[in-house]
Amino acid sequence: MAMITNALLQALRTELRREFSTAYEKMRANSFYRDVAMIVPSTTQSNTYDWLGDFPELIEWVGDRVIKDMKENGYQITNRTFEGTVGIGRSHIEDDNVGTSAARVRRMAQSAAEHPDRLIAELLKNGQAALCFDGQNFFDTDHPVAANHDGTGAVTTWSNYDDNGGVTTTPAWYLLDARTEAKGLIFQERTRPEFESKENPGSSDHVFIKDQYLYGVRYRCNAGYGFPHLAYKSHAALDGDSLDAAIAGMMSLTGDGGRPLGITPTHLVVPPQLRAAANQTVKVMLTTGGASNANYEAVEVIVTPWLA
Repeated sequence: MAMITNALLQALRTELRREFSTAYEKMRANSFYRDVAMIVPSTTQSNTYDWLGDFPELIEWVGDRVIKDMKENGYQITNRTFEGTVGIGRSHIEDDNVGTSAARVRRMAQSAAEHPDRLIAELLKNGQAALCFDGQNFFDTDHPVAANHDGTGAVTTWSNYDDNGGVTTTPAWYLLDARTEAKGLIFQERTRPEFESKENPGSSDHVFIKDQYLYGVRYRCNAGYGFPHLAYKSHAALDGDSLDAAIAGMMSLTGDGGRPLGITPTHLVVPPQLRAAANQTVKVMLTTGGASNANYEAVEVIVTPWLA
């Protein structure tokens, strides 16, 4: 039986912090959010993305510069605070049962590393009912586009959502263009996950009453929507025809004034239920009939359980 001393608690805290850090980095290496989301450091309570409405393209410089003001959209993402806590009984430490405690801390670290993926998956799942910068739902059938480069003139609409004729009970799949710095999804990070502990019976009622030490993680972050042009959601059956239609639709999108946006989808994100269909659509060289697969390796497939 170990004698509980400040030195022992300090050594345990150091060991658990190391276990947390190692497990966090290992799981974070497998995250998909870094592949598909724009990662934005945050230094305040919230970030305002007023530049999402427009971005000037290069034109030939003849005479003075042509200054184009950014549209004032005021899309804001407010950071949220998340936590995870485990309690470790004093008797576990006295009896040298540190191994099970370390396992619980590692699982907490893995959960912290998976958290951005969960937030990004929630954005995708709920995008047809959540507003983005243009006042429409992120996934919608009537996003506005103006006839003139300055945002004036007749307004027409474009779509980045296929609701399969209103039949949305089938699993949805998502097509994203993640090549550029600006992306369809935003992950905003105010702090990195912080490992914290409460171990002093003299300063903690919980430790005194419960005979239990507390170890936890605190994380401030949030996620939100960027450019809807760079994302597409479909409830149609995932096959070569539906993927072709989605890719063609995204690549043909234009901005105000009819300027091409240069969109090229790069990632196909699917839930586990569509893993086989996604692989069959883009990862086999020949179709079932033996013909060449025109969509072979057209996009990278990401299968995430957070869309299940």
